[in-house]
Order: sequence, then C-alpha cells, then structure tokens
Amino acid sequence: MPTDYASFLHAMAQVPTPVTVVTTRTSDGHRYGFTASAFCSLSARPPLILVCLAKTSSCHPAFTRTGSFMVNLLAEDHQEVARAFARGGQDKFTDSTMTECELGLPGLPDAAARLACTTHAVLDGGDHSILVGQVERTAVLEQQPLVYHNRQFVGTRPHAMATT
Repeated sequence: MPTDYASFLHAMAQVPTPVTVVTTRTSDGHRYGFTASAFCSLSARPPLILVCLAKTSSCHPAFTRTGSFMVNLLAEDHQEVARAFARGGQDKFTDSTMTECELGLPGLPDAAARLACTTHAVLDGGDHSILVGQVERTAVLEQQPLVYHNRQFVGTRPHAMATT
C-alpha cells in the first residue's frame, strides 16, 4: 500500500531543491509565470531540462501551448520574487523586474542562471504536467542560488568553519 499523503510530503520536504521562476509569453504578448522547485537537468545531449507544473494552475494552458519557456534559477536574494510568482490570481509581472531576455521570453536580469527552452514534450505526471524543455540559450551570472528545504528558503553560501 502506498504511503499516505502527509508522510510523502514530509519526506520530500527533506530534499533540498533549487527555486525557479518559469515564464512564457503567448503569441498575443500576455506573460505567464510560476514558481517551481521541481526542476532538474534531464539530458546533456541534447540539452534537456524538466520542470513540473500543477495541472490546476491557471497558467497551465499557456505553458502547454506556447512552445517555449524560460527557467530563471533564482539567486539567494530572490525570496520575494519566489513568493510573488507562487501566488495565484494576480498579474505577477506588475512589481517584478522581469525584462525581455533570450528568445524574447520574460527573464530576471539578475537570476543566477536563465535557460531559454523550446518545448520538447509535455508529459503526464499525476497531478502535475512535466514540461521537458530543449535548452536553446543560457545565461549564467554566477550568483548563489536560492534553495528550498524543509518548507523554507535557505542560503547556500559556505559558512566559515571554526579552527582550533
């Protein structure tokens, strides 16, 4: 028998994950975005990544139809950006510093990294869709990434070790 829902969520909260904001633009110019921590590299040849989006999200139809999207790997100081794009029911771009970046997609200029992707596949993942993107362009700014662990944001900067 599968584990219960609460136990599964508790166990998965122990896995540190990168925090990303994924964006797209429709043919009529409307921008969509969401915060995701379910993101990883899938293949080096060809360069593929995957990111997961809840099927119940209001932006789900846009991401499954547009044909391209941008993964913004958030830097350590982007906690408010992550929170803003995690909220539903509002224009998430109103107070953001997103600008047009690679492939004409909305991007965060000071993200730790940006991956501009064409949609390679959209796969079923239970209550989520798995967006597989072929990475067409990258930008890396060498920032410390924002990480989500145990239901909170944590920094990744190395801590000074005491010596005796």
